[in-house]
Amino acid sequence: MKRLLVGLLLSVLAIPVLAAWDLAQLMDDLARTRGGKARFVETKYIALLDRPVVSSGEMSFTSPDRLEKRTLTPRPETLLLDRDRLTIERGRQKLSIDLTNQPEALAFVDSIRGALTGNRQALEKNYALHLAGSRDNWKLTLLPSEQAIAAIVQRITITGQRNRIRGIEYLQADGDRAVMTIEALSEQ
Repeated sequence: MKRLLVGLLLSVLAIPVLAAWDLAQLMDDLARTRGGKARFVETKYIALLDRPVVSSGEMSFTSPDRLEKRTLTPRPETLLLDRDRLTIERGRQKLSIDLTNQPEALAFVDSIRGALTGNRQALEKNYALHLAGSRDNWKLTLLPSEQAIAAIVQRITITGQRNRIRGIEYLQADGDRAVMTIEALSEQ
């Protein structure tokens, strides 16, 4: 009997204790993602409009700082974020913006890049982070820590499973919001 108890005790001690899942582990999971392609559907709720504006298309990300969003419907548009330069193309119009001269816009862009790359330091530079859920179904809420950013965005909520971002919701300071669902097209 004594041997059985000792054997049982040793086997219990040999089982690794499962640590609580936390923000550091989420960032590690996201950091292992090197890039990929996805479909998106984005619904924008704008106070001045009677109904939401829905758009869809494809996105691609190459770590650490190249993100392309190609809207296919309702009308073609391409947004390309390459390092700190944002380029927007609509038909024959093309606009390029150096984000280093736009600190609030850069902070918003860094929220996306920081999440995609698992860069906690970049996220915490401008946001307080709150994580809820489990590794298989998580929600990361970003609340602006600077007044200048809070004047633009009230909250960003990112949802996902393991190292996959499945949705992003932006609640602007004026009450307008955008909800994007994301479906991976290729392994990341």
